[in-house]
Amino acid sequence: MDDQNKNLILATALSFLVILVWFVLFPPPEPEVPLDAQVPATAQTQDTGTVPTAPTADSTAQPTTEAASEVADAPRVDIETPRLSGSISLLGGRIDDLRLKDYRVSRDDNADIVTMMAPVGNPDAYYAVYGWAPGSGLDAEAVPGPNTTWTQTGGDTLAVGAPVTLAWDNGAGLLFERTVSIDDQYMFDITQSVTNTSGSAVRAAPYGMLTRHGEPSDLKNFFILHEGAVAMADGELAETDWDEVPDADVDPAWGRPAIVTAGVTSGWVGFTDHYWQSILIPSGVQNFDQALTYAPRTDVYRAVTRLPTQDVADGATVAIQTQLFAGAKEWETIREYQSAGVEGFIDSIDWGWFFFLTKPIFWLLHELNALIGNMGWAIIGLTLIIKAVLVPLAYKSYVSMAKMKELQPRMEELKEKAGDDKQKLQQGMMELYKKEKVNPAAGCLPILLQIPIFFSLYKVIFVTIELRHAPFFGPFQDLSAPDPTSIINLFGLLPNDAPEPTSLMALVFIGILPILLGISMWLQQKLNPAPTDPTQQMIFAWMPWVFMFMLGGFASGLVVYWIANNVITFTQQYLIMRSQGYKPDLLGNIRGSSKKRSAADGD
Repeated sequence: MDDQNKNLILATALSFLVILVWFVLFPPPEPEVPLDAQVPATAQTQDTGTVPTAPTADSTAQPTTEAASEVADAPRVDIETPRLSGSISLLGGRIDDLRLKDYRVSRDDNADIVTMMAPVGNPDAYYAVYGWAPGSGLDAEAVPGPNTTWTQTGGDTLAVGAPVTLAWDNGAGLLFERTVSIDDQYMFDITQSVTNTSGSAVRAAPYGMLTRHGEPSDLKNFFILHEGAVAMADGELAETDWDEVPDADVDPAWGRPAIVTAGVTSGWVGFTDHYWQSILIPSGVQNFDQALTYAPRTDVYRAVTRLPTQDVADGATVAIQTQLFAGAKEWETIREYQSAGVEGFIDSIDWGWFFFLTKPIFWLLHELNALIGNMGWAIIGLTLIIKAVLVPLAYKSYVSMAKMKELQPRMEELKEKAGDDKQKLQQGMMELYKKEKVNPAAGCLPILLQIPIFFSLYKVIFVTIELRHAPFFGPFQDLSAPDPTSIINLFGLLPNDAPEPTSLMALVFIGILPILLGISMWLQQKLNPAPTDPTQQMIFAWMPWVFMFMLGGFASGLVVYWIANNVITFTQQYLIMRSQGYKPDLLGNIRGSSKKRSAADGD
């Protein structure tokens, strides 16, 4: 076997191995579960309202039916903005009813809009609550907590430019107020204040808390995607999976498993799902604590920001302002908030290990989509640009391959002279390569460089919301999902439905895009004559079709990229080989491989 074929087989085998491992470790994600799915009410438990500085036992939780009834009966303040709808419960002043107007649970025009937050008694109870932890001289009943009933004193509906104000008087000289405003995107501003007329100075610490009852029912559990908690503390990003919080050590100050970062000067903390997230942002506050806690008995997760203790003199008012982001993980929107002062906010999107590639790739894809207006064509345009950047390497690679072909007769002579002396053969080949200035490994470089690019693009396509439900043309209306067409119904010509994208049937009865992928790989192979070695012939013959089935269940946007990459690579290789005086005989190679198969069948 000559070195050219060795290198080609090595590169092909390496690519095959990487894709195989990727496919085994990262199978296609399960379909999204509608967020309005119903579960028995007994699956929920009430939040105990633990005060951050003085944790209490979870045994104080009330039965689920009582908690749900109390929340359902509490008065509410409506939320209505161009992008959000929902309400705030006056029980605890909880932001616990939030829906995203611009997103639906499926592509069906009649599908429900996405529900992001829901009150106790509903599936996936999830809400934001604010309060005060008592300092010296105060007890828990003297400050408002998660179960305090507030009074609406200002504003009828929370809207852009129309804040609402809630108040609670503890009856002992302390008046607490909370003013909530919202912008035209997903950012809430919460101002907590206390006025002291008690006759003596008091101390209290404001806090913000995100509470989730159990893990999300639509959890993807997909290795490439981070779901759970995400935090930024003084420039350090921390991503914590759901199962890591219960496994944390019990913190004495919190009385439960907790991951605590004390003395943070700038940062944020919250929970992130596939496409949505809620983040507590103590903007303008310094020296605060961030914590992730888990209550085992009630299966409640919390993300908490505990702000500095405030000294409130008699007759004084103290106010502190924080922010809450609750919405879709849109790159452009989050980037604008980062520009407005939320440090490192763009990293709340999971860019992965190859972030140095993923971020610029997404930026370029975003700009192309804005220019073209179609994400499928933007992916093809991105492929063209990536291939253009790699042209110098590709040129060297194909020139090296052409030179290797020219050296083929001389290499055969060396083999005949060396006979069984492999060391003599290797020395002769090395001298020949050196003399002719040929690098036999040059052909592998473009393939090796494409592997991290392939992974980065897959990360972009799967993780970023901009690809969710992004249409291409015809049946391809969601580039983040597998190809919806199938051989089983003749790609939509027959009335029967195609198999479910995540089923075994879908991996066998593949769609149009995987077939085009296989054909494009096969044609790329045929630019060169089939190797004479039977083992090599078999590997090369099967490779395109194995990849066709392996990549069939991947996101269709990724398959579009792979097809475009193969077509461009085919064109590049053909033109470069022609420029070096070698004319690929595509039809001859196809006929030749057919004759070899016929001869093999005859034997």
